Amino acid sequence: MSGTDRQGGGLAQPLAVPPGGRIAAYVGLFLLGAVIGAAGALVQSGWLPGGLLLALVGAAGVFLGGGRATGTRAGAVAPAAGWMVAVVLLTASRPEGDFLFGAGLGSYLFLLGGMAVAVMCATLGRVRQPAGPGVRLGK
Repeated sequence: MSGTDRQGGGLAQPLAVPPGGRIAAYVGLFLLGAVIGAAGALVQSGWLPGGLLLALVGAAGVFLGGGRATGTRAGAVAPAAGWMVAVVLLTASRPEGDFLFGAGLGSYLFLLGGMAVAVMCATLGRVRQPAGPGVRLGK
């Protein structure tokens, strides 16, 4: 029986990332968060209220998944920062006067809801449990 079988399976365990690869993982999560932010900006107004829910659930999945995959809170903060940068850049108007977000309730719910989801997922990020036989009380 291998070590991952005793701990409940390899799918629930954080990724084993070497220290140099951790920075690359955070950069990848940042870029993934930016892509999710841009996609959510396009979807949220198209199919209101379903598009708004889809955009927020997609953002929550990336934020929480990043935290769970790396086993750190920074794994949830990296895609949240990418999401924020993409959304803030898309809210700015262009010289032609065009902009992506309208002044409707759905746009504000997407902006504020995405920020709230990012904070919740960053604070819910699990920190790794130390390994070893004597790390838990009562054992």
